[in-house]
Amino acid sequence: MVPLQVKLEMIDRLGEAGLTIIEATSFVSARWVPQLADADDLMAGLRRRPGVRYPVLVPNERGFERALAAGADELAIFVSATETFAKQNLGTTLGGAIEMAAPVVAAAKRRGIPVRGYVSMCFGDPWEGKVEPAAPAAVAAQLIELGCSTISLGDTIGVATAGQVVAVINAAEAAGVPRDRTALHLHDTYGQALANVLAGLEAGIAEFDSSAGGLGGCPYAKSATGNLATEDLVWMLHGLGIETGVDLVKLAATSRWLATALGRPSPSRVVAALGI
Repeated sequence: MVPLQVKLEMIDRLGEAGLTIIEATSFVSARWVPQLADADDLMAGLRRRPGVRYPVLVPNERGFERALAAGADELAIFVSATETFAKQNLGTTLGGAIEMAAPVVAAAKRRGIPVRGYVSMCFGDPWEGKVEPAAPAAVAAQLIELGCSTISLGDTIGVATAGQVVAVINAAEAAGVPRDRTALHLHDTYGQALANVLAGLEAGIAEFDSSAGGLGGCPYAKSATGNLATEDLVWMLHGLGIETGVDLVKLAATSRWLATALGRPSPSRVVAALGI
């Protein structure tokens, strides 16, 4: 359980380091994910920096209403590319998850609120094994049809390789998901995340999800280890000559501070190498 003040300071530090899109919290059930029971209080205490976007995750209409009441002006919804994970994570079927998302996206569109769509288990599933590209492509296309502004294709358990990444991007495009509305959400379980980023860049993808210090995972997929570390991603992008607007020293210092607050070392290789 991370104290509210630590979360608020972390978000503010990330903004100070130059991050311009920071997913602030998630309005999920506190009974199922008690670590996020403070979502309303976090939004109330959030110091919004000019030019920084603070989207929040919502699972259903109840979460949507809570997010609106808390002042959220950008949302994200999440569905699954596999039946088993839909059941484990959302307590419904694959189709049922999309049906839950539909009224949220429609209501947000009426209010002019952009909605991002996350598709989990796009490359592999701990119960079903390898996922064929057609599965996430079909789900992503449905989210585009609903009105999602961007689709984030998730390697939730970190099993993807570069060839798979390109195959899923191609399949999604063929299904009607433009590359300029596609993002990649990568985990580094097998140490492939940066290679997969490079494959995505070469395939025309320009938006990548990452986590400060490489923290994170998924309570409903035990094989999901940490997300791609933001520091590792920024180090590689800067090495490629891609401007991010991120101050890597401030970012690494933030992750070092966070690791101390959590009482465990940061998984980020760049944080360890810089020794900040």
